[in-house]
Amino acid sequence: MAVTLLLRQLTVPPGQRLLIHNLEWAEFESILEELGEHRSARIAYSHGTLEIRMPTPEHEVDKELLGDLVKILLDDLEIDCECFGSTTFKRENMDSGIEPDQCFYIQNHNRMRGKRRVDLNLDPPPDLAIEVDVTSKTQLDVYAKLGVPELWRYEKNQLRIDLLQGGEYQQVSTSPTFPTLPIRDLVAEVLAQSSEIGRSPALRAFRKRVQQIL
Repeated sequence: MAVTLLLRQLTVPPGQRLLIHNLEWAEFESILEELGEHRSARIAYSHGTLEIRMPTPEHEVDKELLGDLVKILLDDLEIDCECFGSTTFKRENMDSGIEPDQCFYIQNHNRMRGKRRVDLNLDPPPDLAIEVDVTSKTQLDVYAKLGVPELWRYEKNQLRIDLLQGGEYQQVSTSPTFPTLPIRDLVAEVLAQSSEIGRSPALRAFRKRVQQIL
């Protein structure tokens, strides 16, 4: 006997994830609509499997800090961008969908200026996406399928930079977006400082450090 559950009957504790298998695209769209846009849960969908993740407070603090760091770098280097946060990116013909922790249009910022909705049938994927504590291969597969060229993964207090090459992500030591800066060292430095002296002083110190390097 099949049992149908409503999403409101399910609870995903912080730091945990819920997997739903054998889900058609139309069902995935219906779940997105039911979940709504104003929520803390993140989704990843690939070939019939939907992953719903509930981030922890620590996760949210780290992803906001990383987003702030990128914004400071772009501002100090006078690089234009459009920030799309945790927007839902999906393509039916690729049977894939994802919500990054943070994402930025940099090389393609002109094409996204003024837009409030994203259609990947017409629009490019974000140029840079950030994920904190990636827990499944599903997320990485979706980013690769959607063609996100640069992915930052912050795990276990370390930043990993991946570039999409030949349809797969390859780890690199330097971000092509900020080729002259030791991004991984700077991120480790400011994340450690934020725990000791607080977010705002750490970000101010980070801006000064970047300006000294430049």
